This record gives sequence, structure tokens and C-alpha cells, in this order.
Amino acid sequence: MEEKEYLEDHEELLKTVLDRQPADEVLYDLAELFKVFGDSTRIKILYAMFETELCVNDIARLLNLSQSSVSHQLRILKTSKLVKFRREGKSVFYSLDDEHIKLILSMGMEHVEE
Repeated sequence: MEEKEYLEDHEELLKTVLDRQPADEVLYDLAELFKVFGDSTRIKILYAMFETELCVNDIARLLNLSQSSVSHQLRILKTSKLVKFRREGKSVFYSLDDEHIKLILSMGMEHVEE
């Protein structure tokens, strides 16, 4: 292949990649989401809720953390739409927001264990 042909093919490839690139704002939001996953305490909390919903007290006891620490982390997880909550009387129960969160955690664990 001549250099000119290579450069033309290369330019076409770069144009295709650039055309498919998400907007900067979307990539920024994605980076922010992954930052939330970058804290081991939050990962522990998410894994605690992998199978069932839990209240703050249960999470705190399970992970040997203070209730205020758990509440702080849950606020961050809720803001990032990773957990949802429901009230039952005076109790508030937290669970993973949707199946995507389970999938992200499962895929991350699979990658780490390879």
C-alpha cells in the first residue's frame, strides 16, 4: 500500500471514530459515574445490596461502619442513581437502582478475577 492510500484510509478511520464519539458532556458524566465506583466503601455497600434491599442500620452492622458514614455514602450513591430507596413506616430501605448496576458490578468483578 502506498503512503498516500494509507493516509487516506487512516483519515477515513479517524473521521469514523470522531463521528461516533459521544458528546463531551456525556463522557464527563460517564467519568463521574466511574469515580463513584472508585471508592471501596461504596463498592462494599453496593455488593451488600446485590441480593436484597437493606436499611442503613443493617448496612452499618454488616460492614462494621457508622450509620453516619453509611448515610453519607448512600447519599452519593443515590445522587449518582446507583441506589434507590423506599420508606416503610419510619424505616428507609435501599436497593440497587436497576439491573444495570448489577451488570456493572458483575462485569467489573469478572474482569478483576481474570
